[in-house]
Amino acid sequence: MKHLTSYEAWIKQEAIPIVEAYGVEDVTELPREPWPRTGGKGAFIQLKGMESFTGMYVGEIPPAAALNPERHLYEELIYILQGAGSTEVWSGKNEKAKVHFEWQEGSLFAVPLNSWHRLHNGSRQPALFLSVTSAPLMMDLLHDADFVFGCDYIFDRRFDGRPDYFVTSNKREERGGFMVWDSNFIADARSAITDPAEGKGSGVRITTFDMGGSTLVGHIAEWPVGRYHKAHHHLGGAILLILRSEGYTLMWPEEAGARPYREGRSDQVIKVDWREGSVFSPPTGWLHQHFNTGSKKARQLAFRYSGQSGKYLLGIAKALNREGVRTSIREGGTLLEYEDEDLQIRRDYEAALKKTGVSMQMPPVAYRDL
Repeated sequence: MKHLTSYEAWIKQEAIPIVEAYGVEDVTELPREPWPRTGGKGAFIQLKGMESFTGMYVGEIPPAAALNPERHLYEELIYILQGAGSTEVWSGKNEKAKVHFEWQEGSLFAVPLNSWHRLHNGSRQPALFLSVTSAPLMMDLLHDADFVFGCDYIFDRRFDGRPDYFVTSNKREERGGFMVWDSNFIADARSAITDPAEGKGSGVRITTFDMGGSTLVGHIAEWPVGRYHKAHHHLGGAILLILRSEGYTLMWPEEAGARPYREGRSDQVIKVDWREGSVFSPPTGWLHQHFNTGSKKARQLAFRYSGQSGKYLLGIAKALNREGVRTSIREGGTLLEYEDEDLQIRRDYEAALKKTGVSMQMPPVAYRDL
């Protein structure tokens, strides 16, 4: 009999579908079942690379209805997949001091730690959202779901009830080599401005976001047609959601080497095809690389823990990232430069582009011997 963690036992008790995979092609198409605790429908997603660092589920709000109010001792980021509506947030028993804000498809926001909140569907169709949480860490540490959902402590330094808490902020600053956007609400992550990040790949643009005073943060990445990212690795638990275009991601364990094809370890390379609505999660220490084969700029929303650029850092993420995902493996970081990658990587990409009729726009590269 499989021995379960406290989080695994809890999601099993919730009696809604649990999907286990390396990736899911379209989260909106997952089977969802009634979820008595929330008053809507849902399905948990357990990807190979989440490794009990992060939790994830798809939630459904019935037409012209609302979910049950709830609070919890774990951090949560919510991305709206379909629909339009609103959320109300308040602390303690003071329901008169509720903060309301409206959302639409593409909206992204943080639920302040242990604050009461309730999601309302303002449309005549079901509204869908993707939730990423730190529930596995808290559940496994506390072993007490009643306490996780029933603690009455008010984290007023996280959420002070001010009316503009969920108004989109323009505050951006450089931290750890990335531009960081401090905003508890992003109206539409699909069209939000991103910043140049050529160190991560040809034409790549990335903006990190910090929300709700949380260690659970993320970033929005965009890159051009006919191009791909440099490979890199980091702590598990990162969840990647595709917002635009189509393509694939390669993932392989660090022990397979920088050039797994040349070393005869191609069987250890996992290929995940993706399109809008796909989610996947690279395991700890696995090199991974994103390839755009579509006719549009690719855009990706990443959820992860802060280990380098956030206001509040998670120690294990900081330790594993060492010199960071912007620094070459040759210099102690976790980034594989184009000139150090396996030649087969680019050959396969060229072949994939020919099938879609897209021309490759990658700059030429002079490969180095490792």
